[in-house]
Order: sequence, then structure tokens, then C-alpha cells
Amino acid sequence: MLFAYRVTAGQESIVADLLHEKARKKKVPINAFLISPRLKGYLIVESTSEVEAKQLITNVPHVKSVLPQPIPFVEIKSLLESKPAVVNFNKGDLVEVTNGPFKGERAKVVRIDPEKDDVTVELVEVAVPIPVTIKTDAIKLLPQ
Repeated sequence: MLFAYRVTAGQESIVADLLHEKARKKKVPINAFLISPRLKGYLIVESTSEVEAKQLITNVPHVKSVLPQPIPFVEIKSLLESKPAVVNFNKGDLVEVTNGPFKGERAKVVRIDPEKDDVTVELVEVAVPIPVTIKTDAIKLLPQ
């Protein structure tokens, strides 16, 4: 059965380490911990015992609560699947930066790194062209 612990956002790894040590010492039947960057503030735990999984969080810092019902596997299946990055940009494309310190600036795509989902762009409306590496979701293609 899968259970979701509500934890302080950004503390998921720390809580998982604390719970792992506690479960190991007390021999609580925990099979796996799941931390997903797409699920901030939650830690998914696989256990055969609902009672022991819920008792495990007592006196553990950063744990707020446990969801009352077990989670069906189909609900978290998408968190386990890796999707290949889709890069819709080509070298030389004119783009606009949509967030970050250069928000609203126009730039030209210089290099594309599909593995990291990054692009290096050169700002065009500045006195000295500055190459900046940003995520592809932080830019949008401008019409030519």
C-alpha cells in the first residue's frame, strides 16, 4: 500500500532519511520512499502495514500529517515515468525570455542542450551580447 506524508516543502529528502533510519531501527516494514520534484511537500511511502506506516511519523520533524487513505498506484504512476524533453527551438531562432532576471528581453538561440532541457541564448538588445543559459520553459519563440 502507498501512503502520502505531508511534509514541509523542500524538506522531503531530510524527512525520507529520518524515516528510513527510524524504520530500520524499529524494523517497520517500509519497502520504498518516493520523492518527486513534481510533488512538492509530499513524501510517498510503500508499506505493508497501514498502522505502522502511520505511527512511523510520530515525533519526526517537518512531517505535518499522513493522508487518511492509501493512494492507488495509478495516481502516482505518472511521477515515476520519465518524459523525453521536447525542444521546439532551433539555433538562430529569435525568442523572448518569459521569466527570471532577463524577463521580457529578446534573445537569439546560440546552443541547445536537449538532455538538460537548456538553451543558451544571446541577449540582442544590450550593448554587449551576453550568453545566458536558461531552461526551455523560460523562453517563447517569437514570430519571424
